[in-house]
Formats: sequence, structure tokens, C-alpha cells
Amino acid sequence: MAERISRSTLVSALVVIAALALVVTGFTAITRAGAPAEAVPGAGAPAQVSRVMQGAQHTQGHAVAAAPVPSGDDPDGDGYIPAIPPVTGVQPSTEIPPHRYFHEFQANCSVDHTGSVDPIVYPGQTGKSHHHTFMGNDTTDENSTTASLGAGGTACKAPGDLSAYWMPTLYKGDQEVRPVGPQTIYYKAGVTDYRTVRPFPKGLRFVVGSPTQTAAEFRDHPGTVEGYECGESYHNYEFPATCPTSRDTQLNLRMQAPSCWDGKHLDTPDHKAHMAYPIVMGANQDVCPASHPVALPMIEFKMAWPVNGDMSQVRLASGTGHSFHYDFFNAWDGATLDAMVGHCIVGGLQCDARGYDQNNPGEGAALDENYELP
Repeated sequence: MAERISRSTLVSALVVIAALALVVTGFTAITRAGAPAEAVPGAGAPAQVSRVMQGAQHTQGHAVAAAPVPSGDDPDGDGYIPAIPPVTGVQPSTEIPPHRYFHEFQANCSVDHTGSVDPIVYPGQTGKSHHHTFMGNDTTDENSTTASLGAGGTACKAPGDLSAYWMPTLYKGDQEVRPVGPQTIYYKAGVTDYRTVRPFPKGLRFVVGSPTQTAAEFRDHPGTVEGYECGESYHNYEFPATCPTSRDTQLNLRMQAPSCWDGKHLDTPDHKAHMAYPIVMGANQDVCPASHPVALPMIEFKMAWPVNGDMSQVRLASGTGHSFHYDFFNAWDGATLDAMVGHCIVGGLQCDARGYDQNNPGEGAALDENYELP
């Protein structure tokens, strides 16, 4: 009897040890991958641990949906696209710079086309992705690469912005609803020391959010601003039941992207691990984590769909309202992006798509009247 108890106890102990090993291994893998840093309300765990674990939850959607395959920018198909050369020797800045209320510029880009492709998650494959609405680069398709986007045209005001921006298509019933006119995509300082923000490396790409995230994950996602808005209705994390039927009422949504980069990869298998959100160090002090020390612009989508009235038939191609997510593939002309980041973000201005701050006219503009470098 004693022997049976001993063996049973031993087996149980081994099972527990194995389970703990899996948890530790999984956590170590997540930590090494550099999952986004974000807060988990009420978790009670140390902030950095909580942020890493929740970041892992946010990566599941695309990681499970698609295994990496060989593509133009990733010929070996392992999902890793290295930055050549990598950015090394950067330490996250904890300095408090001279106060500037704004440090941003706009990219005003219109919808160019739609389609069931996703060159980041499903490169080279058609019909595997849900339907997407594409802004910016007019050549974006399943075969898009850094080189092909660089040879394309753009639906952005600035000809130098050849980047591709996309999100799940919105429908009312079976009718596709496209945003009308140039949409506002902000490029902001995500860290307190805005002087350290540098331009995106050419070819950087990432996904913000996940089509499989839960309503709670969407609500608590570090990129979520105020949920869906229409009229006087705010903080909706699903589509509101109704919106005012006035001509000017549209459905609005803002969502921010991670802005700290590992300096090593232009993409990773889950399309997220090379990026992270800044860590809150104290009141009004946001700093990049040591694992992702390079401060880049924080993109904020500000989308407006011309839909109102009864919203019961409104849906996304990816599902309900909380499945919203978006993709970014950088193909800016390098000199143009350098000028905009330096003049507007590092310079502490609130710029339009020309790099002009109407509240500080004496600072001039980064671009000319044609939105090109002078």
C-alpha cells in the first residue's frame, strides 16, 4: 500500500513539474520574443510580467491562423525578416524633454481598393484572408514586397508616402462601406522623450490587434482609445445599436500601434513580437522597454465610416466590432519621412500632411505645396 501511494505521489509530482516547466518555457519564449508591454487591469502581478503575458494573448490570432511561407521579402519562409543593418547600442531614454504639448504629423490617405488578401499574414496567397480595405499604396496585394510598394503609387496626399495601410472591410448587411475621402493616420511620439523618435526602417511591417481577440481584450488593448464613437455615443467596444441619422454622423474609431522596436527584425512570425508598447514609468513618463529600445513613431488610425441609423446589420469582414485590427507596411520615401519626423515629432509641432503647424507658422513646413520635399 505504501509503495502504491509513493508511486502515485511520484507520478503526481512529475506531472506538476512538467506542467510548471511548460509554463516557464512558454513564458521564457514569450519574454525572449519581446511581446508588447501592456497593462492587465486588476491582474495583481508585477506590471512587466502582466504586460508580457497579455501581449502573448494578443499575438494568438494571426499566429494560429497562418504559418509563415516563403515570400519575396522572406525567401526561407521562417517568418523572420532581419533588419540590415540592425540598430544596436540604443538605450531607452528616461529623460524628461522640454515640454511640448504636441509632437505629431498626419498622413492623409484615401481608400484605394479592397480585396481578400493580406501580404503580411498570407503573403502570396489569395482568398485565405478575410476581406480588407486598403489605403495608401495603390499596388498592395498578396505579392507586395518592400520593392514592389516602392515602385507603386499612392492615395496619400504626400507622394512620398508609399506605405500600405489596411483593415477589415466594414459591411452594412451585404453592402461594403468604405471610408470617404482622406482618412487621418497620425504619426506621434509614443514616448515622453520625443527627441529620441526616429523614422521607421524601410520594410518594417506589423499587425495591431487581432481578429480573434475577445471583447475584453479589445477594450483593454493598449492601442484602444475610446472604442467606437457616433454622435454623442462613446466608449463602445461593439458597434452601437443605433447612430444619429444626421448627414454628418459617421462611425468613428481610433486605435494606436506599438511604437518601440527591437532594432533587429522588420517582421517576426506573429507579426507583433518585434514591436512593443512603451512602458509607463511614472506620471507622464512613457519609456521603451529594454527589449525594444528603439523609439519609432506611434501610428494612430482615425477611421470614419459613412454609416448611421440602425446599426444592427453592421459588421466587419473579420466578425463583430471587437475583432477590429489593422496592418502597416512601411514604404515611405526615406528622405521624406526623415524630414517629417525631424520637423514635426522631434521638433515638437502639431503638423498637417505638409509638415506645417498652423499654430506655429514661423516654423515653416517640411514639404512644399505639392506635399513633396522642397
